[in-house]
Amino acid sequence: MSSDPTTDPASEPATDSATEPNRRVRAAHTDTTVTVYQAYSPRLGVPAARDGRFPPAWKRERMTWIKPSFLWMMYRSGWATKDGQETVLAIEITREGFDHALRHACLSHFERGTHADRASWQRALREAPARVQWDPERDPHLNPLPYRSLQLGLSGPASRAYADEWTVSIRDVTPLAREIHGLLRAGEQDAARALLPVETPYPSGPLPHLGA
Repeated sequence: MSSDPTTDPASEPATDSATEPNRRVRAAHTDTTVTVYQAYSPRLGVPAARDGRFPPAWKRERMTWIKPSFLWMMYRSGWATKDGQETVLAIEITREGFDHALRHACLSHFERGTHADRASWQRALREAPARVQWDPERDPHLNPLPYRSLQLGLSGPASRAYADEWTVSIRDVTPLAREIHGLLRAGEQDAARALLPVETPYPSGPLPHLGA
């Protein structure tokens, strides 16, 4: 049975924003897996968590975005209140699959210094099975922090492999999201932070093709 790093009650490690790199992958991970988050309607999310795999209705041909940051997922889903995002899933996937996607990903936008020119970036983007965006990380109140977190978009063979090969477990963490949100709204900051998933720097190594 795989470990459950996303519900570790230990306090969230303090992050010094003055020394934190602008772009770094942070995630709950074990020696063999990494946990990412997605939010779906109950129609998709509930059977996925129940069966531990994505149902046939999950469209494997479409691009799907996965997020290692729990708080960024809370920002995106409005603490699981936005339409179509009421069920938050913690998906534990193999590090082998995650690393493969990172190695073959391309930035979703042209960036001078990372890409030789716009034409070469466009070619890379067309051919890449994965793409990356770096978005501002969020604090527990969902305010932006001065460093960024990874969003990883998977398409084509990467999307299919994610759903059918890389996924180790799927859990519904909507109750956890609601509990943390309730504590924050009640002013119980320390109690809320104690429930946050522990996300530490992921040993991806340098990612120059992703500007990191």
